[in-house]
Amino acid sequence: MTRTRILAALLMAPTAVAAVLLLNTPWMAAVSAIVFLAALWEWLRLSGIDDTLARTALLLLNLLLMVAIVWASATGGGSLVLLKMLAVIGVVWWLAATLWLRRYTFAAEHDARSRVIKLLAGTLAVIPAWAALCVIHANEDGAFGERWLLLALAIVWATDTGAYFAGRRFGKRKLAPRISPNKTVEGLIGGVIAGVVVAVAFAPLAGATAAQLPLVALVALLTVLASVVGDLFESLLKRHAGAKDSGTLIPGHGGVLDRIDSVLAALPVFAFGQIWLGF
Repeated sequence: MTRTRILAALLMAPTAVAAVLLLNTPWMAAVSAIVFLAALWEWLRLSGIDDTLARTALLLLNLLLMVAIVWASATGGGSLVLLKMLAVIGVVWWLAATLWLRRYTFAAEHDARSRVIKLLAGTLAVIPAWAALCVIHANEDGAFGERWLLLALAIVWATDTGAYFAGRRFGKRKLAPRISPNKTVEGLIGGVIAGVVVAVAFAPLAGATAAQLPLVALVALLTVLASVVGDLFESLLKRHAGAKDSGTLIPGHGGVLDRIDSVLAALPVFAFGQIWLGF
């Protein structure tokens, strides 16, 4: 790991934690929208939209969709129902993405049909993830929403860390060699263990009772698996596009999408689990 990569991580992590803990939900929604749209910009490039004007227009359409969602929620008395529905749509989309991963060549061609499919996929990945983030942070049914959101992010970070070290130490069996040759089954197991342990260890700080910890562990397990799907799907996009990174914005880390690909898939699953199981 290079010095530049470490310094960038040391800057990004405290900034993300501070934003989650200190900002109220409307400001958190605005800041996260900027980050997610930056990731979508890179997604559009990986999808074959090379023209800057066309990418800008598509990005503005997604921004307008976010604004419309906020307006509709506000006029509905500040209800989170629409945002929750979008989070569920996100879960359905990532289930479909799992099937896509099994068909490596689907939409691999550099033609109009493939571009349209990937553009739609970008919206289905980014908008529901942003909605889920807002739902978790607001935590309409309880308190400590900012802590629950931080826990959701910590699960993803722990998964990445656990998978990295377990893969380096024990990795032998390839997980998805055509998509991401460096990922291993042993790394996945290490990531699962790390993500679930972090969830169970820190959930009480977010208000979870002892009786709720098994439910938290279950949701954490599903969240970890979703984060792996998100990571693999971005790798698939890069393989199709012949790109090493989604961008160059973050020194030593590539693009924004490279940093939040797992988060895009994890947040809707965590939000859905939290809504469904009521913690």
